[in-house]
Amino acid sequence: MYIEFILIFILSLLLVNVIKRYGEKMGFIDIPNDRSVHVDHTPRAAGIGFFLAVAIILPLFHLDYMLDHFWIFFAIFLVFIIGVLDDHHDASPNTKFIVLTLSTIMLFFDHTAFNDLGVFFGWHITLGWFALFFNIFAIVGFTNALNLIDGLDGLAAIISLVILGTYFTVGYTNDDFFMMWLSMAFISTLLAFLIFNWNPASIFMGDSGSLTLGFVIAILSVKSLEYLPTVSILFITAIPLYDTLIVMIRRKYNGRSAFLADRCHMHHILRHFFAEDTKKTVLFLGILQANFAITGLQLNKNIDGGYMLILFVLNVLTLYIILAAMIKRQKRDC
Repeated sequence: MYIEFILIFILSLLLVNVIKRYGEKMGFIDIPNDRSVHVDHTPRAAGIGFFLAVAIILPLFHLDYMLDHFWIFFAIFLVFIIGVLDDHHDASPNTKFIVLTLSTIMLFFDHTAFNDLGVFFGWHITLGWFALFFNIFAIVGFTNALNLIDGLDGLAAIISLVILGTYFTVGYTNDDFFMMWLSMAFISTLLAFLIFNWNPASIFMGDSGSLTLGFVIAILSVKSLEYLPTVSILFITAIPLYDTLIVMIRRKYNGRSAFLADRCHMHHILRHFFAEDTKKTVLFLGILQANFAITGLQLNKNIDGGYMLILFVLNVLTLYIILAAMIKRQKRDC
């Protein structure tokens, strides 16, 4: 079972290196702006390399299984394509939203969707006709949340590795082949990518990588509901969710658009706290994500998730207060 993952790692190394060498000629270049941490023009769209490594190797070993889940892999492919287009010439937010929405709808054809949220304070919550809207909100929302944390060298890769490792554990514990090999395939390709992306990065993953990873993790989150309560997912994917929620709450509180781009994300604030040390910031957030993920793994499938939901909200409020104090000390315009 493991030879395909070794091959994915090797091919990912080769393909990402090709993108790194020829990315600028192909039009995949990241030009620094006032929100950027880096100062040099840097190739992006490494997601093309590490996605293609998975897309080439997995069918050689598991084609029949992939055909059985055709709609899932076709949806992932569509998300990857819009990410590539965005890396090349900045696709509009509306176009990305439409593609992500269509891809989410396709998951229903493979019976991959949030339908039953479990028990909260004694109430068993099933979505019924509201399932479509909830899935679009949750899956598109998380896909973009992972995209938003891709702001420091290695950060999105480390956070994704922790989450994917958690879902591999869930699959392994419950003998779920789909969860095991899909998560392990992207773990393998990310480990290769991280060699190029660790600070100082020589290439960025781009939206072709971050959108695809976010969508894959969202799919694994849905699949994990067979073994975990819904509230577990909130903790397993905590850092992208906390960052997005806190940033949007702060922007609305200050009378700004919730979708306004700025340098007030969790990683920006913590990097300044760590004296502009990117490696320490990334490792800190990776460890924090691992703590939350381990918490999520401890929850029993049949628990009442109400009190854990309160804990999740309290964590949001606690982090909001801490980060607000740090912003004030750093005199940021947030």
